[in-house]
Amino acid sequence: MRAVVQRVTRAAVRVDGEVVGEIGRGLLVLVGAAAGDTPADAAALADKLAGLRIFPDEEGKMNRSVVEAGGSALVVSQFTLYGDVRRGRRPSFIAAAAPEAAEPLVDLVTGYLQQAGVPCATGRFRAHMDVELLNDGPVTLVIEVAEGRVV
Repeated sequence: MRAVVQRVTRAAVRVDGEVVGEIGRGLLVLVGAAAGDTPADAAALADKLAGLRIFPDEEGKMNRSVVEAGGSALVVSQFTLYGDVRRGRRPSFIAAAAPEAAEPLVDLVTGYLQQAGVPCATGRFRAHMDVELLNDGPVTLVIEVAEGRVV
């Protein structure tokens, strides 16, 4: 699995003009699943996200997790994270998991985050989404998980 994580002041996702997920301070997490990803990968990703110390402490140092900062997560499925642009001009998405395999994995990431104490909102799987965010910092990280561990 692959995630692009942004520390945000606020974020929202809309489908057909309707807000389907919205958070204040926290993490916007764009999540892609690759063919062959497993529930162990979803658990490892959620564990890393919940414990990632990218929120400031009283001295302004990135020393707090989203849980410690009292933040939330907006989890948005993003198969295009597995777009391969090495050849030609049109991305290939062969490495991305099929929607039937990806959707339960993205749902697991959200569920594991909630179990870790992170309130979550989500986008809508297979929908055209408009994602709006106010990046805080900016702080943006890419996390890659394979075989149940961060790589």
